[in-house]
Formats: sequence, structure tokens, C-alpha cells
Amino acid sequence: LPSLLQQWALLALSACSSVCCLCCLLGLLVAIGLTLGNHGRVLLAPCSIANIALAPVSPECPFDPTRVYVSSPWAGVGDG
Repeated sequence: LPSLLQQWALLALSACSSVCCLCCLLGLLVAIGLTLGNHGRVLLAPCSIANIALAPVSPECPFDPTRVYVSSPWAGVGDG
């Protein structure tokens, strides 16, 4: 009996995982489609230098495209 219950639980978890995966894939395809549809022009539109009111890191401009991000563990070695 426990193995039958475990099989049904595994089937249910597998089905939920598959649905979540399909939702993520659908979202990714929509994002790629929208980006290709407008040729990527609106990705960095709020980050322009002309609009100085927006900080480089804000909800409208989530990253600074001119900044180099370093994530290596030795990045801070030798700084001052």
C-alpha cells in the first residue's frame, strides 16, 4: 500500500513540475517574441542618458549597461 501511495504522489509531483515547466517555457517564448518583435529597442529605452531623473538602478532601469559586474571570489583582492 505505501508503494502505491508513493507512486501516486510521485505522479502528482511530476505533473505539477511539468505544468510549472511549461508555464516558464511559455513565458520565455513570449518574452523572446516581444523582444524580437520590437527589435530590442525598448529593453534599454528607460536607461537613456536623456532621462536623468531615472537612476541607473531603478525599477524602470534594473541594471546599468555601462557597469562591469564582477562575481569572481578574488575580485576584491588587492583593492587598496
